[in-house]
This record gives sequence, structure tokens and C-alpha cells, in this order.
Amino acid sequence: MPTQPADAVPARRADARRNRDKILTAARQAFSEGGETSMAEISRRAGVGMATLYRNFPGRRELLEAVYADEVAALCSAAADPEGETPGAALRSWLLHFAAFITAKRDVATELLTQLGTDESVMHEGRAAGLAAGRPLLAAAQQSGEVRDDLTLEQIFDLVVAVATIPADAGYVDPILRAALDGLSTPPQA
Repeated sequence: MPTQPADAVPARRADARRNRDKILTAARQAFSEGGETSMAEISRRAGVGMATLYRNFPGRRELLEAVYADEVAALCSAAADPEGETPGAALRSWLLHFAAFITAKRDVATELLTQLGTDESVMHEGRAAGLAAGRPLLAAAQQSGEVRDDLTLEQIFDLVVAVATIPADAGYVDPILRAALDGLSTPPQA
């Protein structure tokens, strides 16, 4: 019986990883366009067969969860790399990234909530991960005196979510968000 070369299995794993990444990229793009996108359309955009799509994601819910989890991971990663800014500026930059995440994921989150029904654990896990990632940024900004210390990250998240979900275009929402974030600054001493 012929044996497979030692590198055959890792090559397949790398290929499977590439296929999964192509599917996630296609799904992220399709979902960001809004409206209902079929699994067949995602398969077509990714350039993979339906069997490959379903082998990676048995259903729409699993695909939505994976897209959401991938974006949460990117948000958390952004908190870990504040890019040499002051603590207050790093927090503000990250909160703007969070607002963009909320805006871009509105359709995904809405559809995911529909798929989940009463099981919102994925959403709660995503929020918990985001809060855990952002806590060091807020603590550093508050310790530096750049950000007021009477707000929790939960309150700030709720503020950003409230503004980011205003049903209007970015030209309308962005100035409101920036004004809200300006309100995080420690007031000058009298």
C-alpha cells in the first residue's frame, strides 16, 4: 500500500485554512453590503464549492458566528496595539474602531440575532471579550488623567453603541460620535 508523503496532510490543512479564510472574506463582504445573501452566493464569491462551504460552516448561523467572532478578535487585537499614542488618544482611537465595528456589523448582528433566537450567548461573549480588551486602555487613560474616572467601560460602550446605531449616514453620525468622545476628557480644573 503506497504511503502519502509526510507533507501531504499539512498541505491539505493549509489549503483548508485558505478555503476557510476565502469563505470568511467573501461572507464579510457580502454581509456588509446588507440584504439577504445566499450561501450559494457566498460560495461563488469565495471561489469554493458548496461542499467546501458546508464542510467549514454547516449552516448560515455558524458562518455568521464565525464572521462575528473574527471581527471581535480584530477589535480585541486593536486594543492590544495602541500605536504609541497617549493613553487618552489610544482609547479614543480604539473607541472609533469599535464604532466602525458596530456600524459595519449592524446587518450581521441583526441577522445573527434572528438566527440565534433567544440564545444570545455569542453576542454576550463578543461584548465580554471587547470589554476585557478595552479595560487596560481605559485604566491607562484614567490613570494618566486624560479621561474622566466616573465612567465605566460598560457605560462608554453603551454610549458608542447608541451613537453608532443612529440610522443615518456617516456624515451625520461621525460628528456626534466625536463630540460624545470629547466628553470623555477630564474637565479642566477651575
